[in-house]
Amino acid sequence: MKQDKFTRGGIRPIRHLPEPRRLLLPLADLDEARIMIPVFEIISQACQGQMSILTVTTVPEGVPPSEVAAKTSRFREALEPLISEIYDTIPQIKSLVRPHDEIWDGIWEVIAQDGIDTLVLGWSSPTLPDTAIGELQDPRLASPPCDIIAVRPSTLIASEGGWKAVQSVLLPVSTSPYAGLALRVANDLARATDAHISLLHASTEALQRAEDQLLRDFGSALLNLKKLNRSLIVVSNVAEAIITEASNYQVIVMGAPTKQVHPGGWSGPLLDEVAASTDAALVIVKKSKGYQRQEPEAIHPEKAVAVDSNLVPKLPAPCNDDNAVAVVVDTWFAENTFHSREFSDLERLVFLKESQNLTVSLGLPALNEAETVGNVIQSVKTALMDEVPLLDEIVLIDSGSIDYTREIAVDLGIPVYIHHEILPEYGAYHGKGEALWKSLHVLKGDIIAWIDTDIKNIHPRFVYGVLGPLLYNTHVQYVKGFYRRPLREGDKILVGGGGRVTELTARPFINLFFPELSGVIQPLSGEYAGRRQALEKLPFFVGYGVETGLMIDLLDKYGINSIAQVDLQERIHHNQPLPSLSKMSFAIMQVVFSRLEKRLNIRMLDPPNLTMNLIRYRPSRRYYLDPEEICERERPPIASIPEYRQKHSLPPLDDQTN
Repeated sequence: MKQDKFTRGGIRPIRHLPEPRRLLLPLADLDEARIMIPVFEIISQACQGQMSILTVTTVPEGVPPSEVAAKTSRFREALEPLISEIYDTIPQIKSLVRPHDEIWDGIWEVIAQDGIDTLVLGWSSPTLPDTAIGELQDPRLASPPCDIIAVRPSTLIASEGGWKAVQSVLLPVSTSPYAGLALRVANDLARATDAHISLLHASTEALQRAEDQLLRDFGSALLNLKKLNRSLIVVSNVAEAIITEASNYQVIVMGAPTKQVHPGGWSGPLLDEVAASTDAALVIVKKSKGYQRQEPEAIHPEKAVAVDSNLVPKLPAPCNDDNAVAVVVDTWFAENTFHSREFSDLERLVFLKESQNLTVSLGLPALNEAETVGNVIQSVKTALMDEVPLLDEIVLIDSGSIDYTREIAVDLGIPVYIHHEILPEYGAYHGKGEALWKSLHVLKGDIIAWIDTDIKNIHPRFVYGVLGPLLYNTHVQYVKGFYRRPLREGDKILVGGGGRVTELTARPFINLFFPELSGVIQPLSGEYAGRRQALEKLPFFVGYGVETGLMIDLLDKYGINSIAQVDLQERIHHNQPLPSLSKMSFAIMQVVFSRLEKRLNIRMLDPPNLTMNLIRYRPSRRYYLDPEEICERERPPIASIPEYRQKHSLPPLDDQTN
């Protein structure tokens, strides 16, 4: 027995439900993305939420996560055109790489870390066989930490025009605690697709009592929802009523079971029967059970270990396949390694920059680079300032060039500073690190990028590549570039011959003492970018060790996931002679031991030897020793400098509470 009834008047207006602010959509492949991104956009736009898309890559048993890094990068890259077609605002794209049996663990971690309010999931079906989560089975679904919206698409949605083809939505109603969320989601779908909603109330009670119950529970919806065109009151078994009506509708929105939940945490007899008996798209919702989210925390290594001075200190465990650090590094490598191609849509980057109200500065450290500096400036300025406004300023930071480096920059309209003349009251040291530290004072941007000025094959990707992860991922604080570095020997070019200090000094020491950073491909690369709010809190070594020091300090202060790396393809530049590389290695070793002493809270070199005997050769004297002092001095965080704080509108240090 069925009665159509549409009631208005005499009912109090509907009370606005609290709307989620952060939404997460895990995706496994492009097939799932094409179906799920449009409905995710509908749900997120309705509540004006902050959207995050999680690319989920599963790792076969016995395969290290780092081996799927390229697959993960290609997936993110392929998502870009699809997202561009759908979104006016750009969602944050993150990556999750886990074995099949750990996917749910990873999703719950992201939810806790990012304070996610609503999790939108694809539900596997004949039209969507592969989803990020596989089967909708996890015990934690019984009492989830956030609202959940699970979508099982239909053939119509998968192949005949997508969600825009939806014209009718059936909303079974009950006294379920999820009824309000189901109503909101159904209304969002109806508004976005111009469909109509029908309420269905099934009851074994008499018709009048069933009608009264419906009016008590959903009378306000009957009054306020413009897309609601009928209410159906049916005296029947609930599952039977839904299945009977389903043939007339393209989407069914209903609450998840509240009783007799299966061990998997989601399903129940009613939902199982409906799912097995209808081809309509199903949207199943479940409210959070008031789970208290943890505040996001970076995983920091121990800052100091109490050590008996009579005992030999324990160094970090080596990085091997059975070590927990190895698992962290392998996963980080897969999730935080990007390719510059992913960020080649410059208009998207500009949109992200402007929507986050950010400014971007590019600093060019230089010393006698007249041969290449002009081409570097012209290439970057034309592509990233004149054609699209990705960069707000480009500034040359000169370290005392005696060629025409500064004059070339001035002729091209670029401001020039000599680093010895910046903050002169604090003196000046020679070295690239000193130039970078002082450049923070004169650069204005919220995001600071630096690239070397000796690049012979300059391309805008050297800049937009390192900016991309910062604009797409708010948790990333610092991005390093990496590339192939050909080495010229006479008339021959060795494709992988560059980066000798990296491979012979920096990476071995990092693997030995700071294995958390062992996945960084080129820790000494000269192309990198970071957020001012992080960089200004870090000390800077003044010479060759600046990159190594920044990496270790970022790890200790913000955790490994604050760091990302980007493939910039190939870099051709001047190769240094071996004596210069030897001095560079000596400086880097000083930095490593300095940070190791800080971490272990001991003094390992007292006093350290800061003089290096360089081996020289002359035919008249043959071999001889040439001692040279190489001291990696350290500048304090520039945010501790009063002049910097005043210029960049930071409160005086005396006003700080911490």
